[in-house]
Amino acid sequence: MSRAVELHNVSKVYVLGEGVKVEARRGVDLNVEKGELLSIMGPSGSGKSTLLNMIGGLDNPTSGRVIVDGIDITGMGEGELARFRRESVGFVFQFFNLVPILTALENVELPIIFEGKLSSGETRERASDLLRLVGLGERMNHRPSQMSGGEQQRVAIARALANDPSIVIADEPTGNVDRETGSKILRFIQHLNKTLGQTFILVTHDPTVSQASQRIVYMLDGRIILEPPKSVETPSKQALIEERRQLMLAELGWLRNSLIRLEESRDSMEIELYNQLRAGYASKLESLKQAIRGSQEVS
Repeated sequence: MSRAVELHNVSKVYVLGEGVKVEARRGVDLNVEKGELLSIMGPSGSGKSTLLNMIGGLDNPTSGRVIVDGIDITGMGEGELARFRRESVGFVFQFFNLVPILTALENVELPIIFEGKLSSGETRERASDLLRLVGLGERMNHRPSQMSGGEQQRVAIARALANDPSIVIADEPTGNVDRETGSKILRFIQHLNKTLGQTFILVTHDPTVSQASQRIVYMLDGRIILEPPKSVETPSKQALIEERRQLMLAELGWLRNSLIRLEESRDSMEIELYNQLRAGYASKLESLKQAIRGSQEVS
């Protein structure tokens, strides 16, 4: 079986100012096979989200190499990384990140339009097929505000699959829904993994999610460990702040990438839709920037 992801001696150090450094990842080696459903578990502040961000091309390692689908992304510039994320990675976030003014169908169509490889008819057909695949064939024309949290997450999963990515990475995919809904989402992920052979890498605190995975990787203090930690110290305030900051940075990278794709697709969409999308993305982008600046001030 060929590998979807290879990490070779990957480390990540964040400089927070005034000489304060946080070592989020420490010389990690990890292989993920194509078609695998992998869960990454560990306490808050252990480096899980940082690891996911580097695999998805949303953050660069301080040292080491990151290889995805046979491509070394370690030394890529932002333009190359944006193309890599667009073509090779599907993102599923805890808080969905759907565009509120668009229907479920239009949300799934967006990354296909940005890619620019299919006609409008083919784009609509693929998006429709994906929504039917996740059980939302009757909800295509509903906006996020008209859908439950579980339905919104399934739209997000369909959107992540839109451009047939090499991997789908999900940060706490069941973290913002109730247990019953989370179980349904998990079954959808398992189904997609089995029927499509899609590679999934999940970060989770939920033992139900990890137990349904083919393999579990445990993290503690920025390192991968072979067994679940027997006892875990309460993470420091600094570690918790940094973990939250990494989650926000992941969303920030996704939004920036969406803005890049929007500009690239400007000539092929109606000006009213372009203006609405740009205003929506820009507003959320500014909110995230303020939240990140606030976390830096607290630290």
